Amino acid sequence: MSVLLPLLADAADKAAEKSGGFSPLELWHFPSQIAWTLASFAIMYFVLSRFILPKLGNTLETRQSSIASDLDEAQRFSDQADEATKALELRMTEARTSARQTAEAARAKIDASLAAKTAETDAKLQVKLDAAEERIAELRDKAMANVSDITADVTKAITDRFDANVNASDVKSAVAKVLNT
Repeated sequence: MSVLLPLLADAADKAAEKSGGFSPLELWHFPSQIAWTLASFAIMYFVLSRFILPKLGNTLETRQSSIASDLDEAQRFSDQADEATKALELRMTEARTSARQTAEAARAKIDASLAAKTAETDAKLQVKLDAAEERIAELRDKAMANVSDITADVTKAITDRFDANVNASDVKSAVAKVLNT
């Protein structure tokens, strides 16, 4: 074989000089080029199908399952958050209702207490007003009783000042007549 290679190389050189073209494109090179191309593709196919593509497929599957589980977990958390939000809204509504009822009960209790105290105070004031009116009536009656005497005395003093001789009993009867009308 060692003898054959130099002869082939010599023949290739002579053919190249004859054709004057690019030697890889010459027809007598095609069978070896096709054989090496097929051998390269077969090795590449074997390496890809046995080592690289299974690992790549496993990686893609792992990634896809990881994404799917993450999406499921995110959906679960979203559902939990929605449930928690609904529960919170329900508790808030219940708390508002309870607070409203408590406020209304407190308002009613305060109103009742205020009404009772107001009634009690009004009753005490009415008693005091009645006593005061009674006292005022007594004082007015006393004052009115004294008014006729005072008026008679004043009238007598005025008539005496003008040197009119008027009897005190006449003055009292005239004042009583005027006050009664």
